[in-house]
Amino acid sequence: MIESMKKYTFLVLASRYDAFLERVREAGLVHVTLKAEGFAEDEQLRQTIADADALQRLIEAGAPEQLLSERNAVVAKLEATKKEAQRMAIWGTFSSQRIAELKEAGYDLHFFTCSKKVFQEEWGSIVANDGDTLYCVAVTKRDGDAVLTLAGEPFVMPEACTEQTLNEHSAQELLADIDALNGLLAAADARIEAWGKANLDAKREELENLRRSINWQKVQLSSDTAADGALRLMEGFCPTEKTAELNKVLDELDTYYEVEDPVEGDATPVKLNNNKFAKLFEVFTGMYGWPTYGEFDPTPILAPFYLLFFSLCMGDAGYGILLMAFGLLVYYKKLNIEMFEGLGPIITTLGVGTLIVGFFLGTAFGMDLSALFPSIDYLFLNGKVITEGGFQYLTKAQYAASGIEGGYDVAMVLALVIGVFHICLAMVVKALCYTKRFGFRATLGTWGWTLLIVGGIAALIICMALSVPMETTKMVLIVIACISALGIYVFNTPGRNPLLNIGAGLWDTYNMATGILGDTLSYIRLYALGLAGGMLGGAFNDLGLMVMGGSTEGATWQWIPFILILLVGHLLNLAMSSLGAFVHPLRLTFVEYFKNSGYEGKGNLYQPFAK
Repeated sequence: MIESMKKYTFLVLASRYDAFLERVREAGLVHVTLKAEGFAEDEQLRQTIADADALQRLIEAGAPEQLLSERNAVVAKLEATKKEAQRMAIWGTFSSQRIAELKEAGYDLHFFTCSKKVFQEEWGSIVANDGDTLYCVAVTKRDGDAVLTLAGEPFVMPEACTEQTLNEHSAQELLADIDALNGLLAAADARIEAWGKANLDAKREELENLRRSINWQKVQLSSDTAADGALRLMEGFCPTEKTAELNKVLDELDTYYEVEDPVEGDATPVKLNNNKFAKLFEVFTGMYGWPTYGEFDPTPILAPFYLLFFSLCMGDAGYGILLMAFGLLVYYKKLNIEMFEGLGPIITTLGVGTLIVGFFLGTAFGMDLSALFPSIDYLFLNGKVITEGGFQYLTKAQYAASGIEGGYDVAMVLALVIGVFHICLAMVVKALCYTKRFGFRATLGTWGWTLLIVGGIAALIICMALSVPMETTKMVLIVIACISALGIYVFNTPGRNPLLNIGAGLWDTYNMATGILGDTLSYIRLYALGLAGGMLGGAFNDLGLMVMGGSTEGATWQWIPFILILLVGHLLNLAMSSLGAFVHPLRLTFVEYFKNSGYEGKGNLYQPFAK
């Protein structure tokens, strides 16, 4: 629900403008209309914004650039040393000093690698092997400019070999260097931590002061001048229920102001006023975009449907219990995970929904509840919908006993029914809201499509429920189609050339015919994701039972892998299912619902100028 707003126009003496702004900021009730052209070229404001950005980066980094550079240099050297130690490990322990002494005596060591398949003993001695690769060394002596083998023959590195350059230090010596570098890294981290404890709180306060200064400067520059600069004209908005309080402040200031209702085209902010349940889901509305003042707040409709969609995608009562527990731990700050901060209530709510829906779908931790509780099998929606002998629902047991082949999974049918209802609701919302914003005459085309699709479906259901004869049903549908056609093809844009209206109607018909079917089929994902999660959970259960020999009466040692498989498998499945259950309901809301409801989400949230 969007709160009613009033538009204020203030006329203030330039000499008293700063004092006026200070008092308005203290009141904290006015959302000032900012004018980008007023401060786009202000050098002081640009510098303040640049300072705030630099300070924000410093706070996010947690330390000055110099300390971070020193730490990064240690990390880079540590990683390089670890890599070099790993490379040198296979060459074993050696003395760089002894190698140097041999070189002074006229003897050189040539290190090389080659394939075990082509190695010949006269090439050198094998130091180590790693699968098919041999690590070798050849000793040569220098006789003037000639390099000879110990046998006195000229030495040539075989083409099948790759010569290696060894580090001056052995792997053992490099490991000692790694220990020293780890000490340097710990010292660098300690310096960064000490700097953070001594400075971060002050830097955050400094950043807040800069942001307040930026806000002040933007508001100060968002007024127009009049009477050769003697007067300042400013525009703002205030919730209707707060106007009496604001008027009292303005009267004390002896300021001239005008109050009026906002009109289409004004930059009116929106303030949402929803109940506790819907307020949890305002975060999703904000992810897409806030409504404009003339639009409707989609949150009250988004909230129950998102909860339902998420629960169907999860489709497991056991996972619902885990989500509830996780949400409560986050809410009571027993789990401090930054990305979930403040989301405890909504996670708990989604867990409750998943528990309820998962129970009716008959699945908990991948187990089939209808097999565990056959006496209440009729409650579970994991049976079949059949049309043979009349449209009816059969439980798994009834379906197996009936001998009927085919049918449709009830969860799939339920997903499609929900999709049709969701889209029909979106079209009704669009028609009502467009009528409120633009008038009934300008929305005849929208009403035509709403009557055709929503009215046609409703009439068909009513006629079938009341067993109305087929001929009468056809006549009702034909009348609805004819009335709808007038709005779609003739009166979709009143006052325009009828031929243009017909052309526009035909184009809309193409878009609707190709769009509505695809939109409806998109809701199959509610069934598919729940089915996939349940099957994967069941697969992990089967793997665990395979370890136990097909029963829960295995040996004691078999319980350890059994429990590990269940824990790891179900946690992995829970994580993947949660990701899918988070994303796909958003997709159905942002694409299918918002598109058919005409929601744009280009508004600004009410943010009063306040301290």
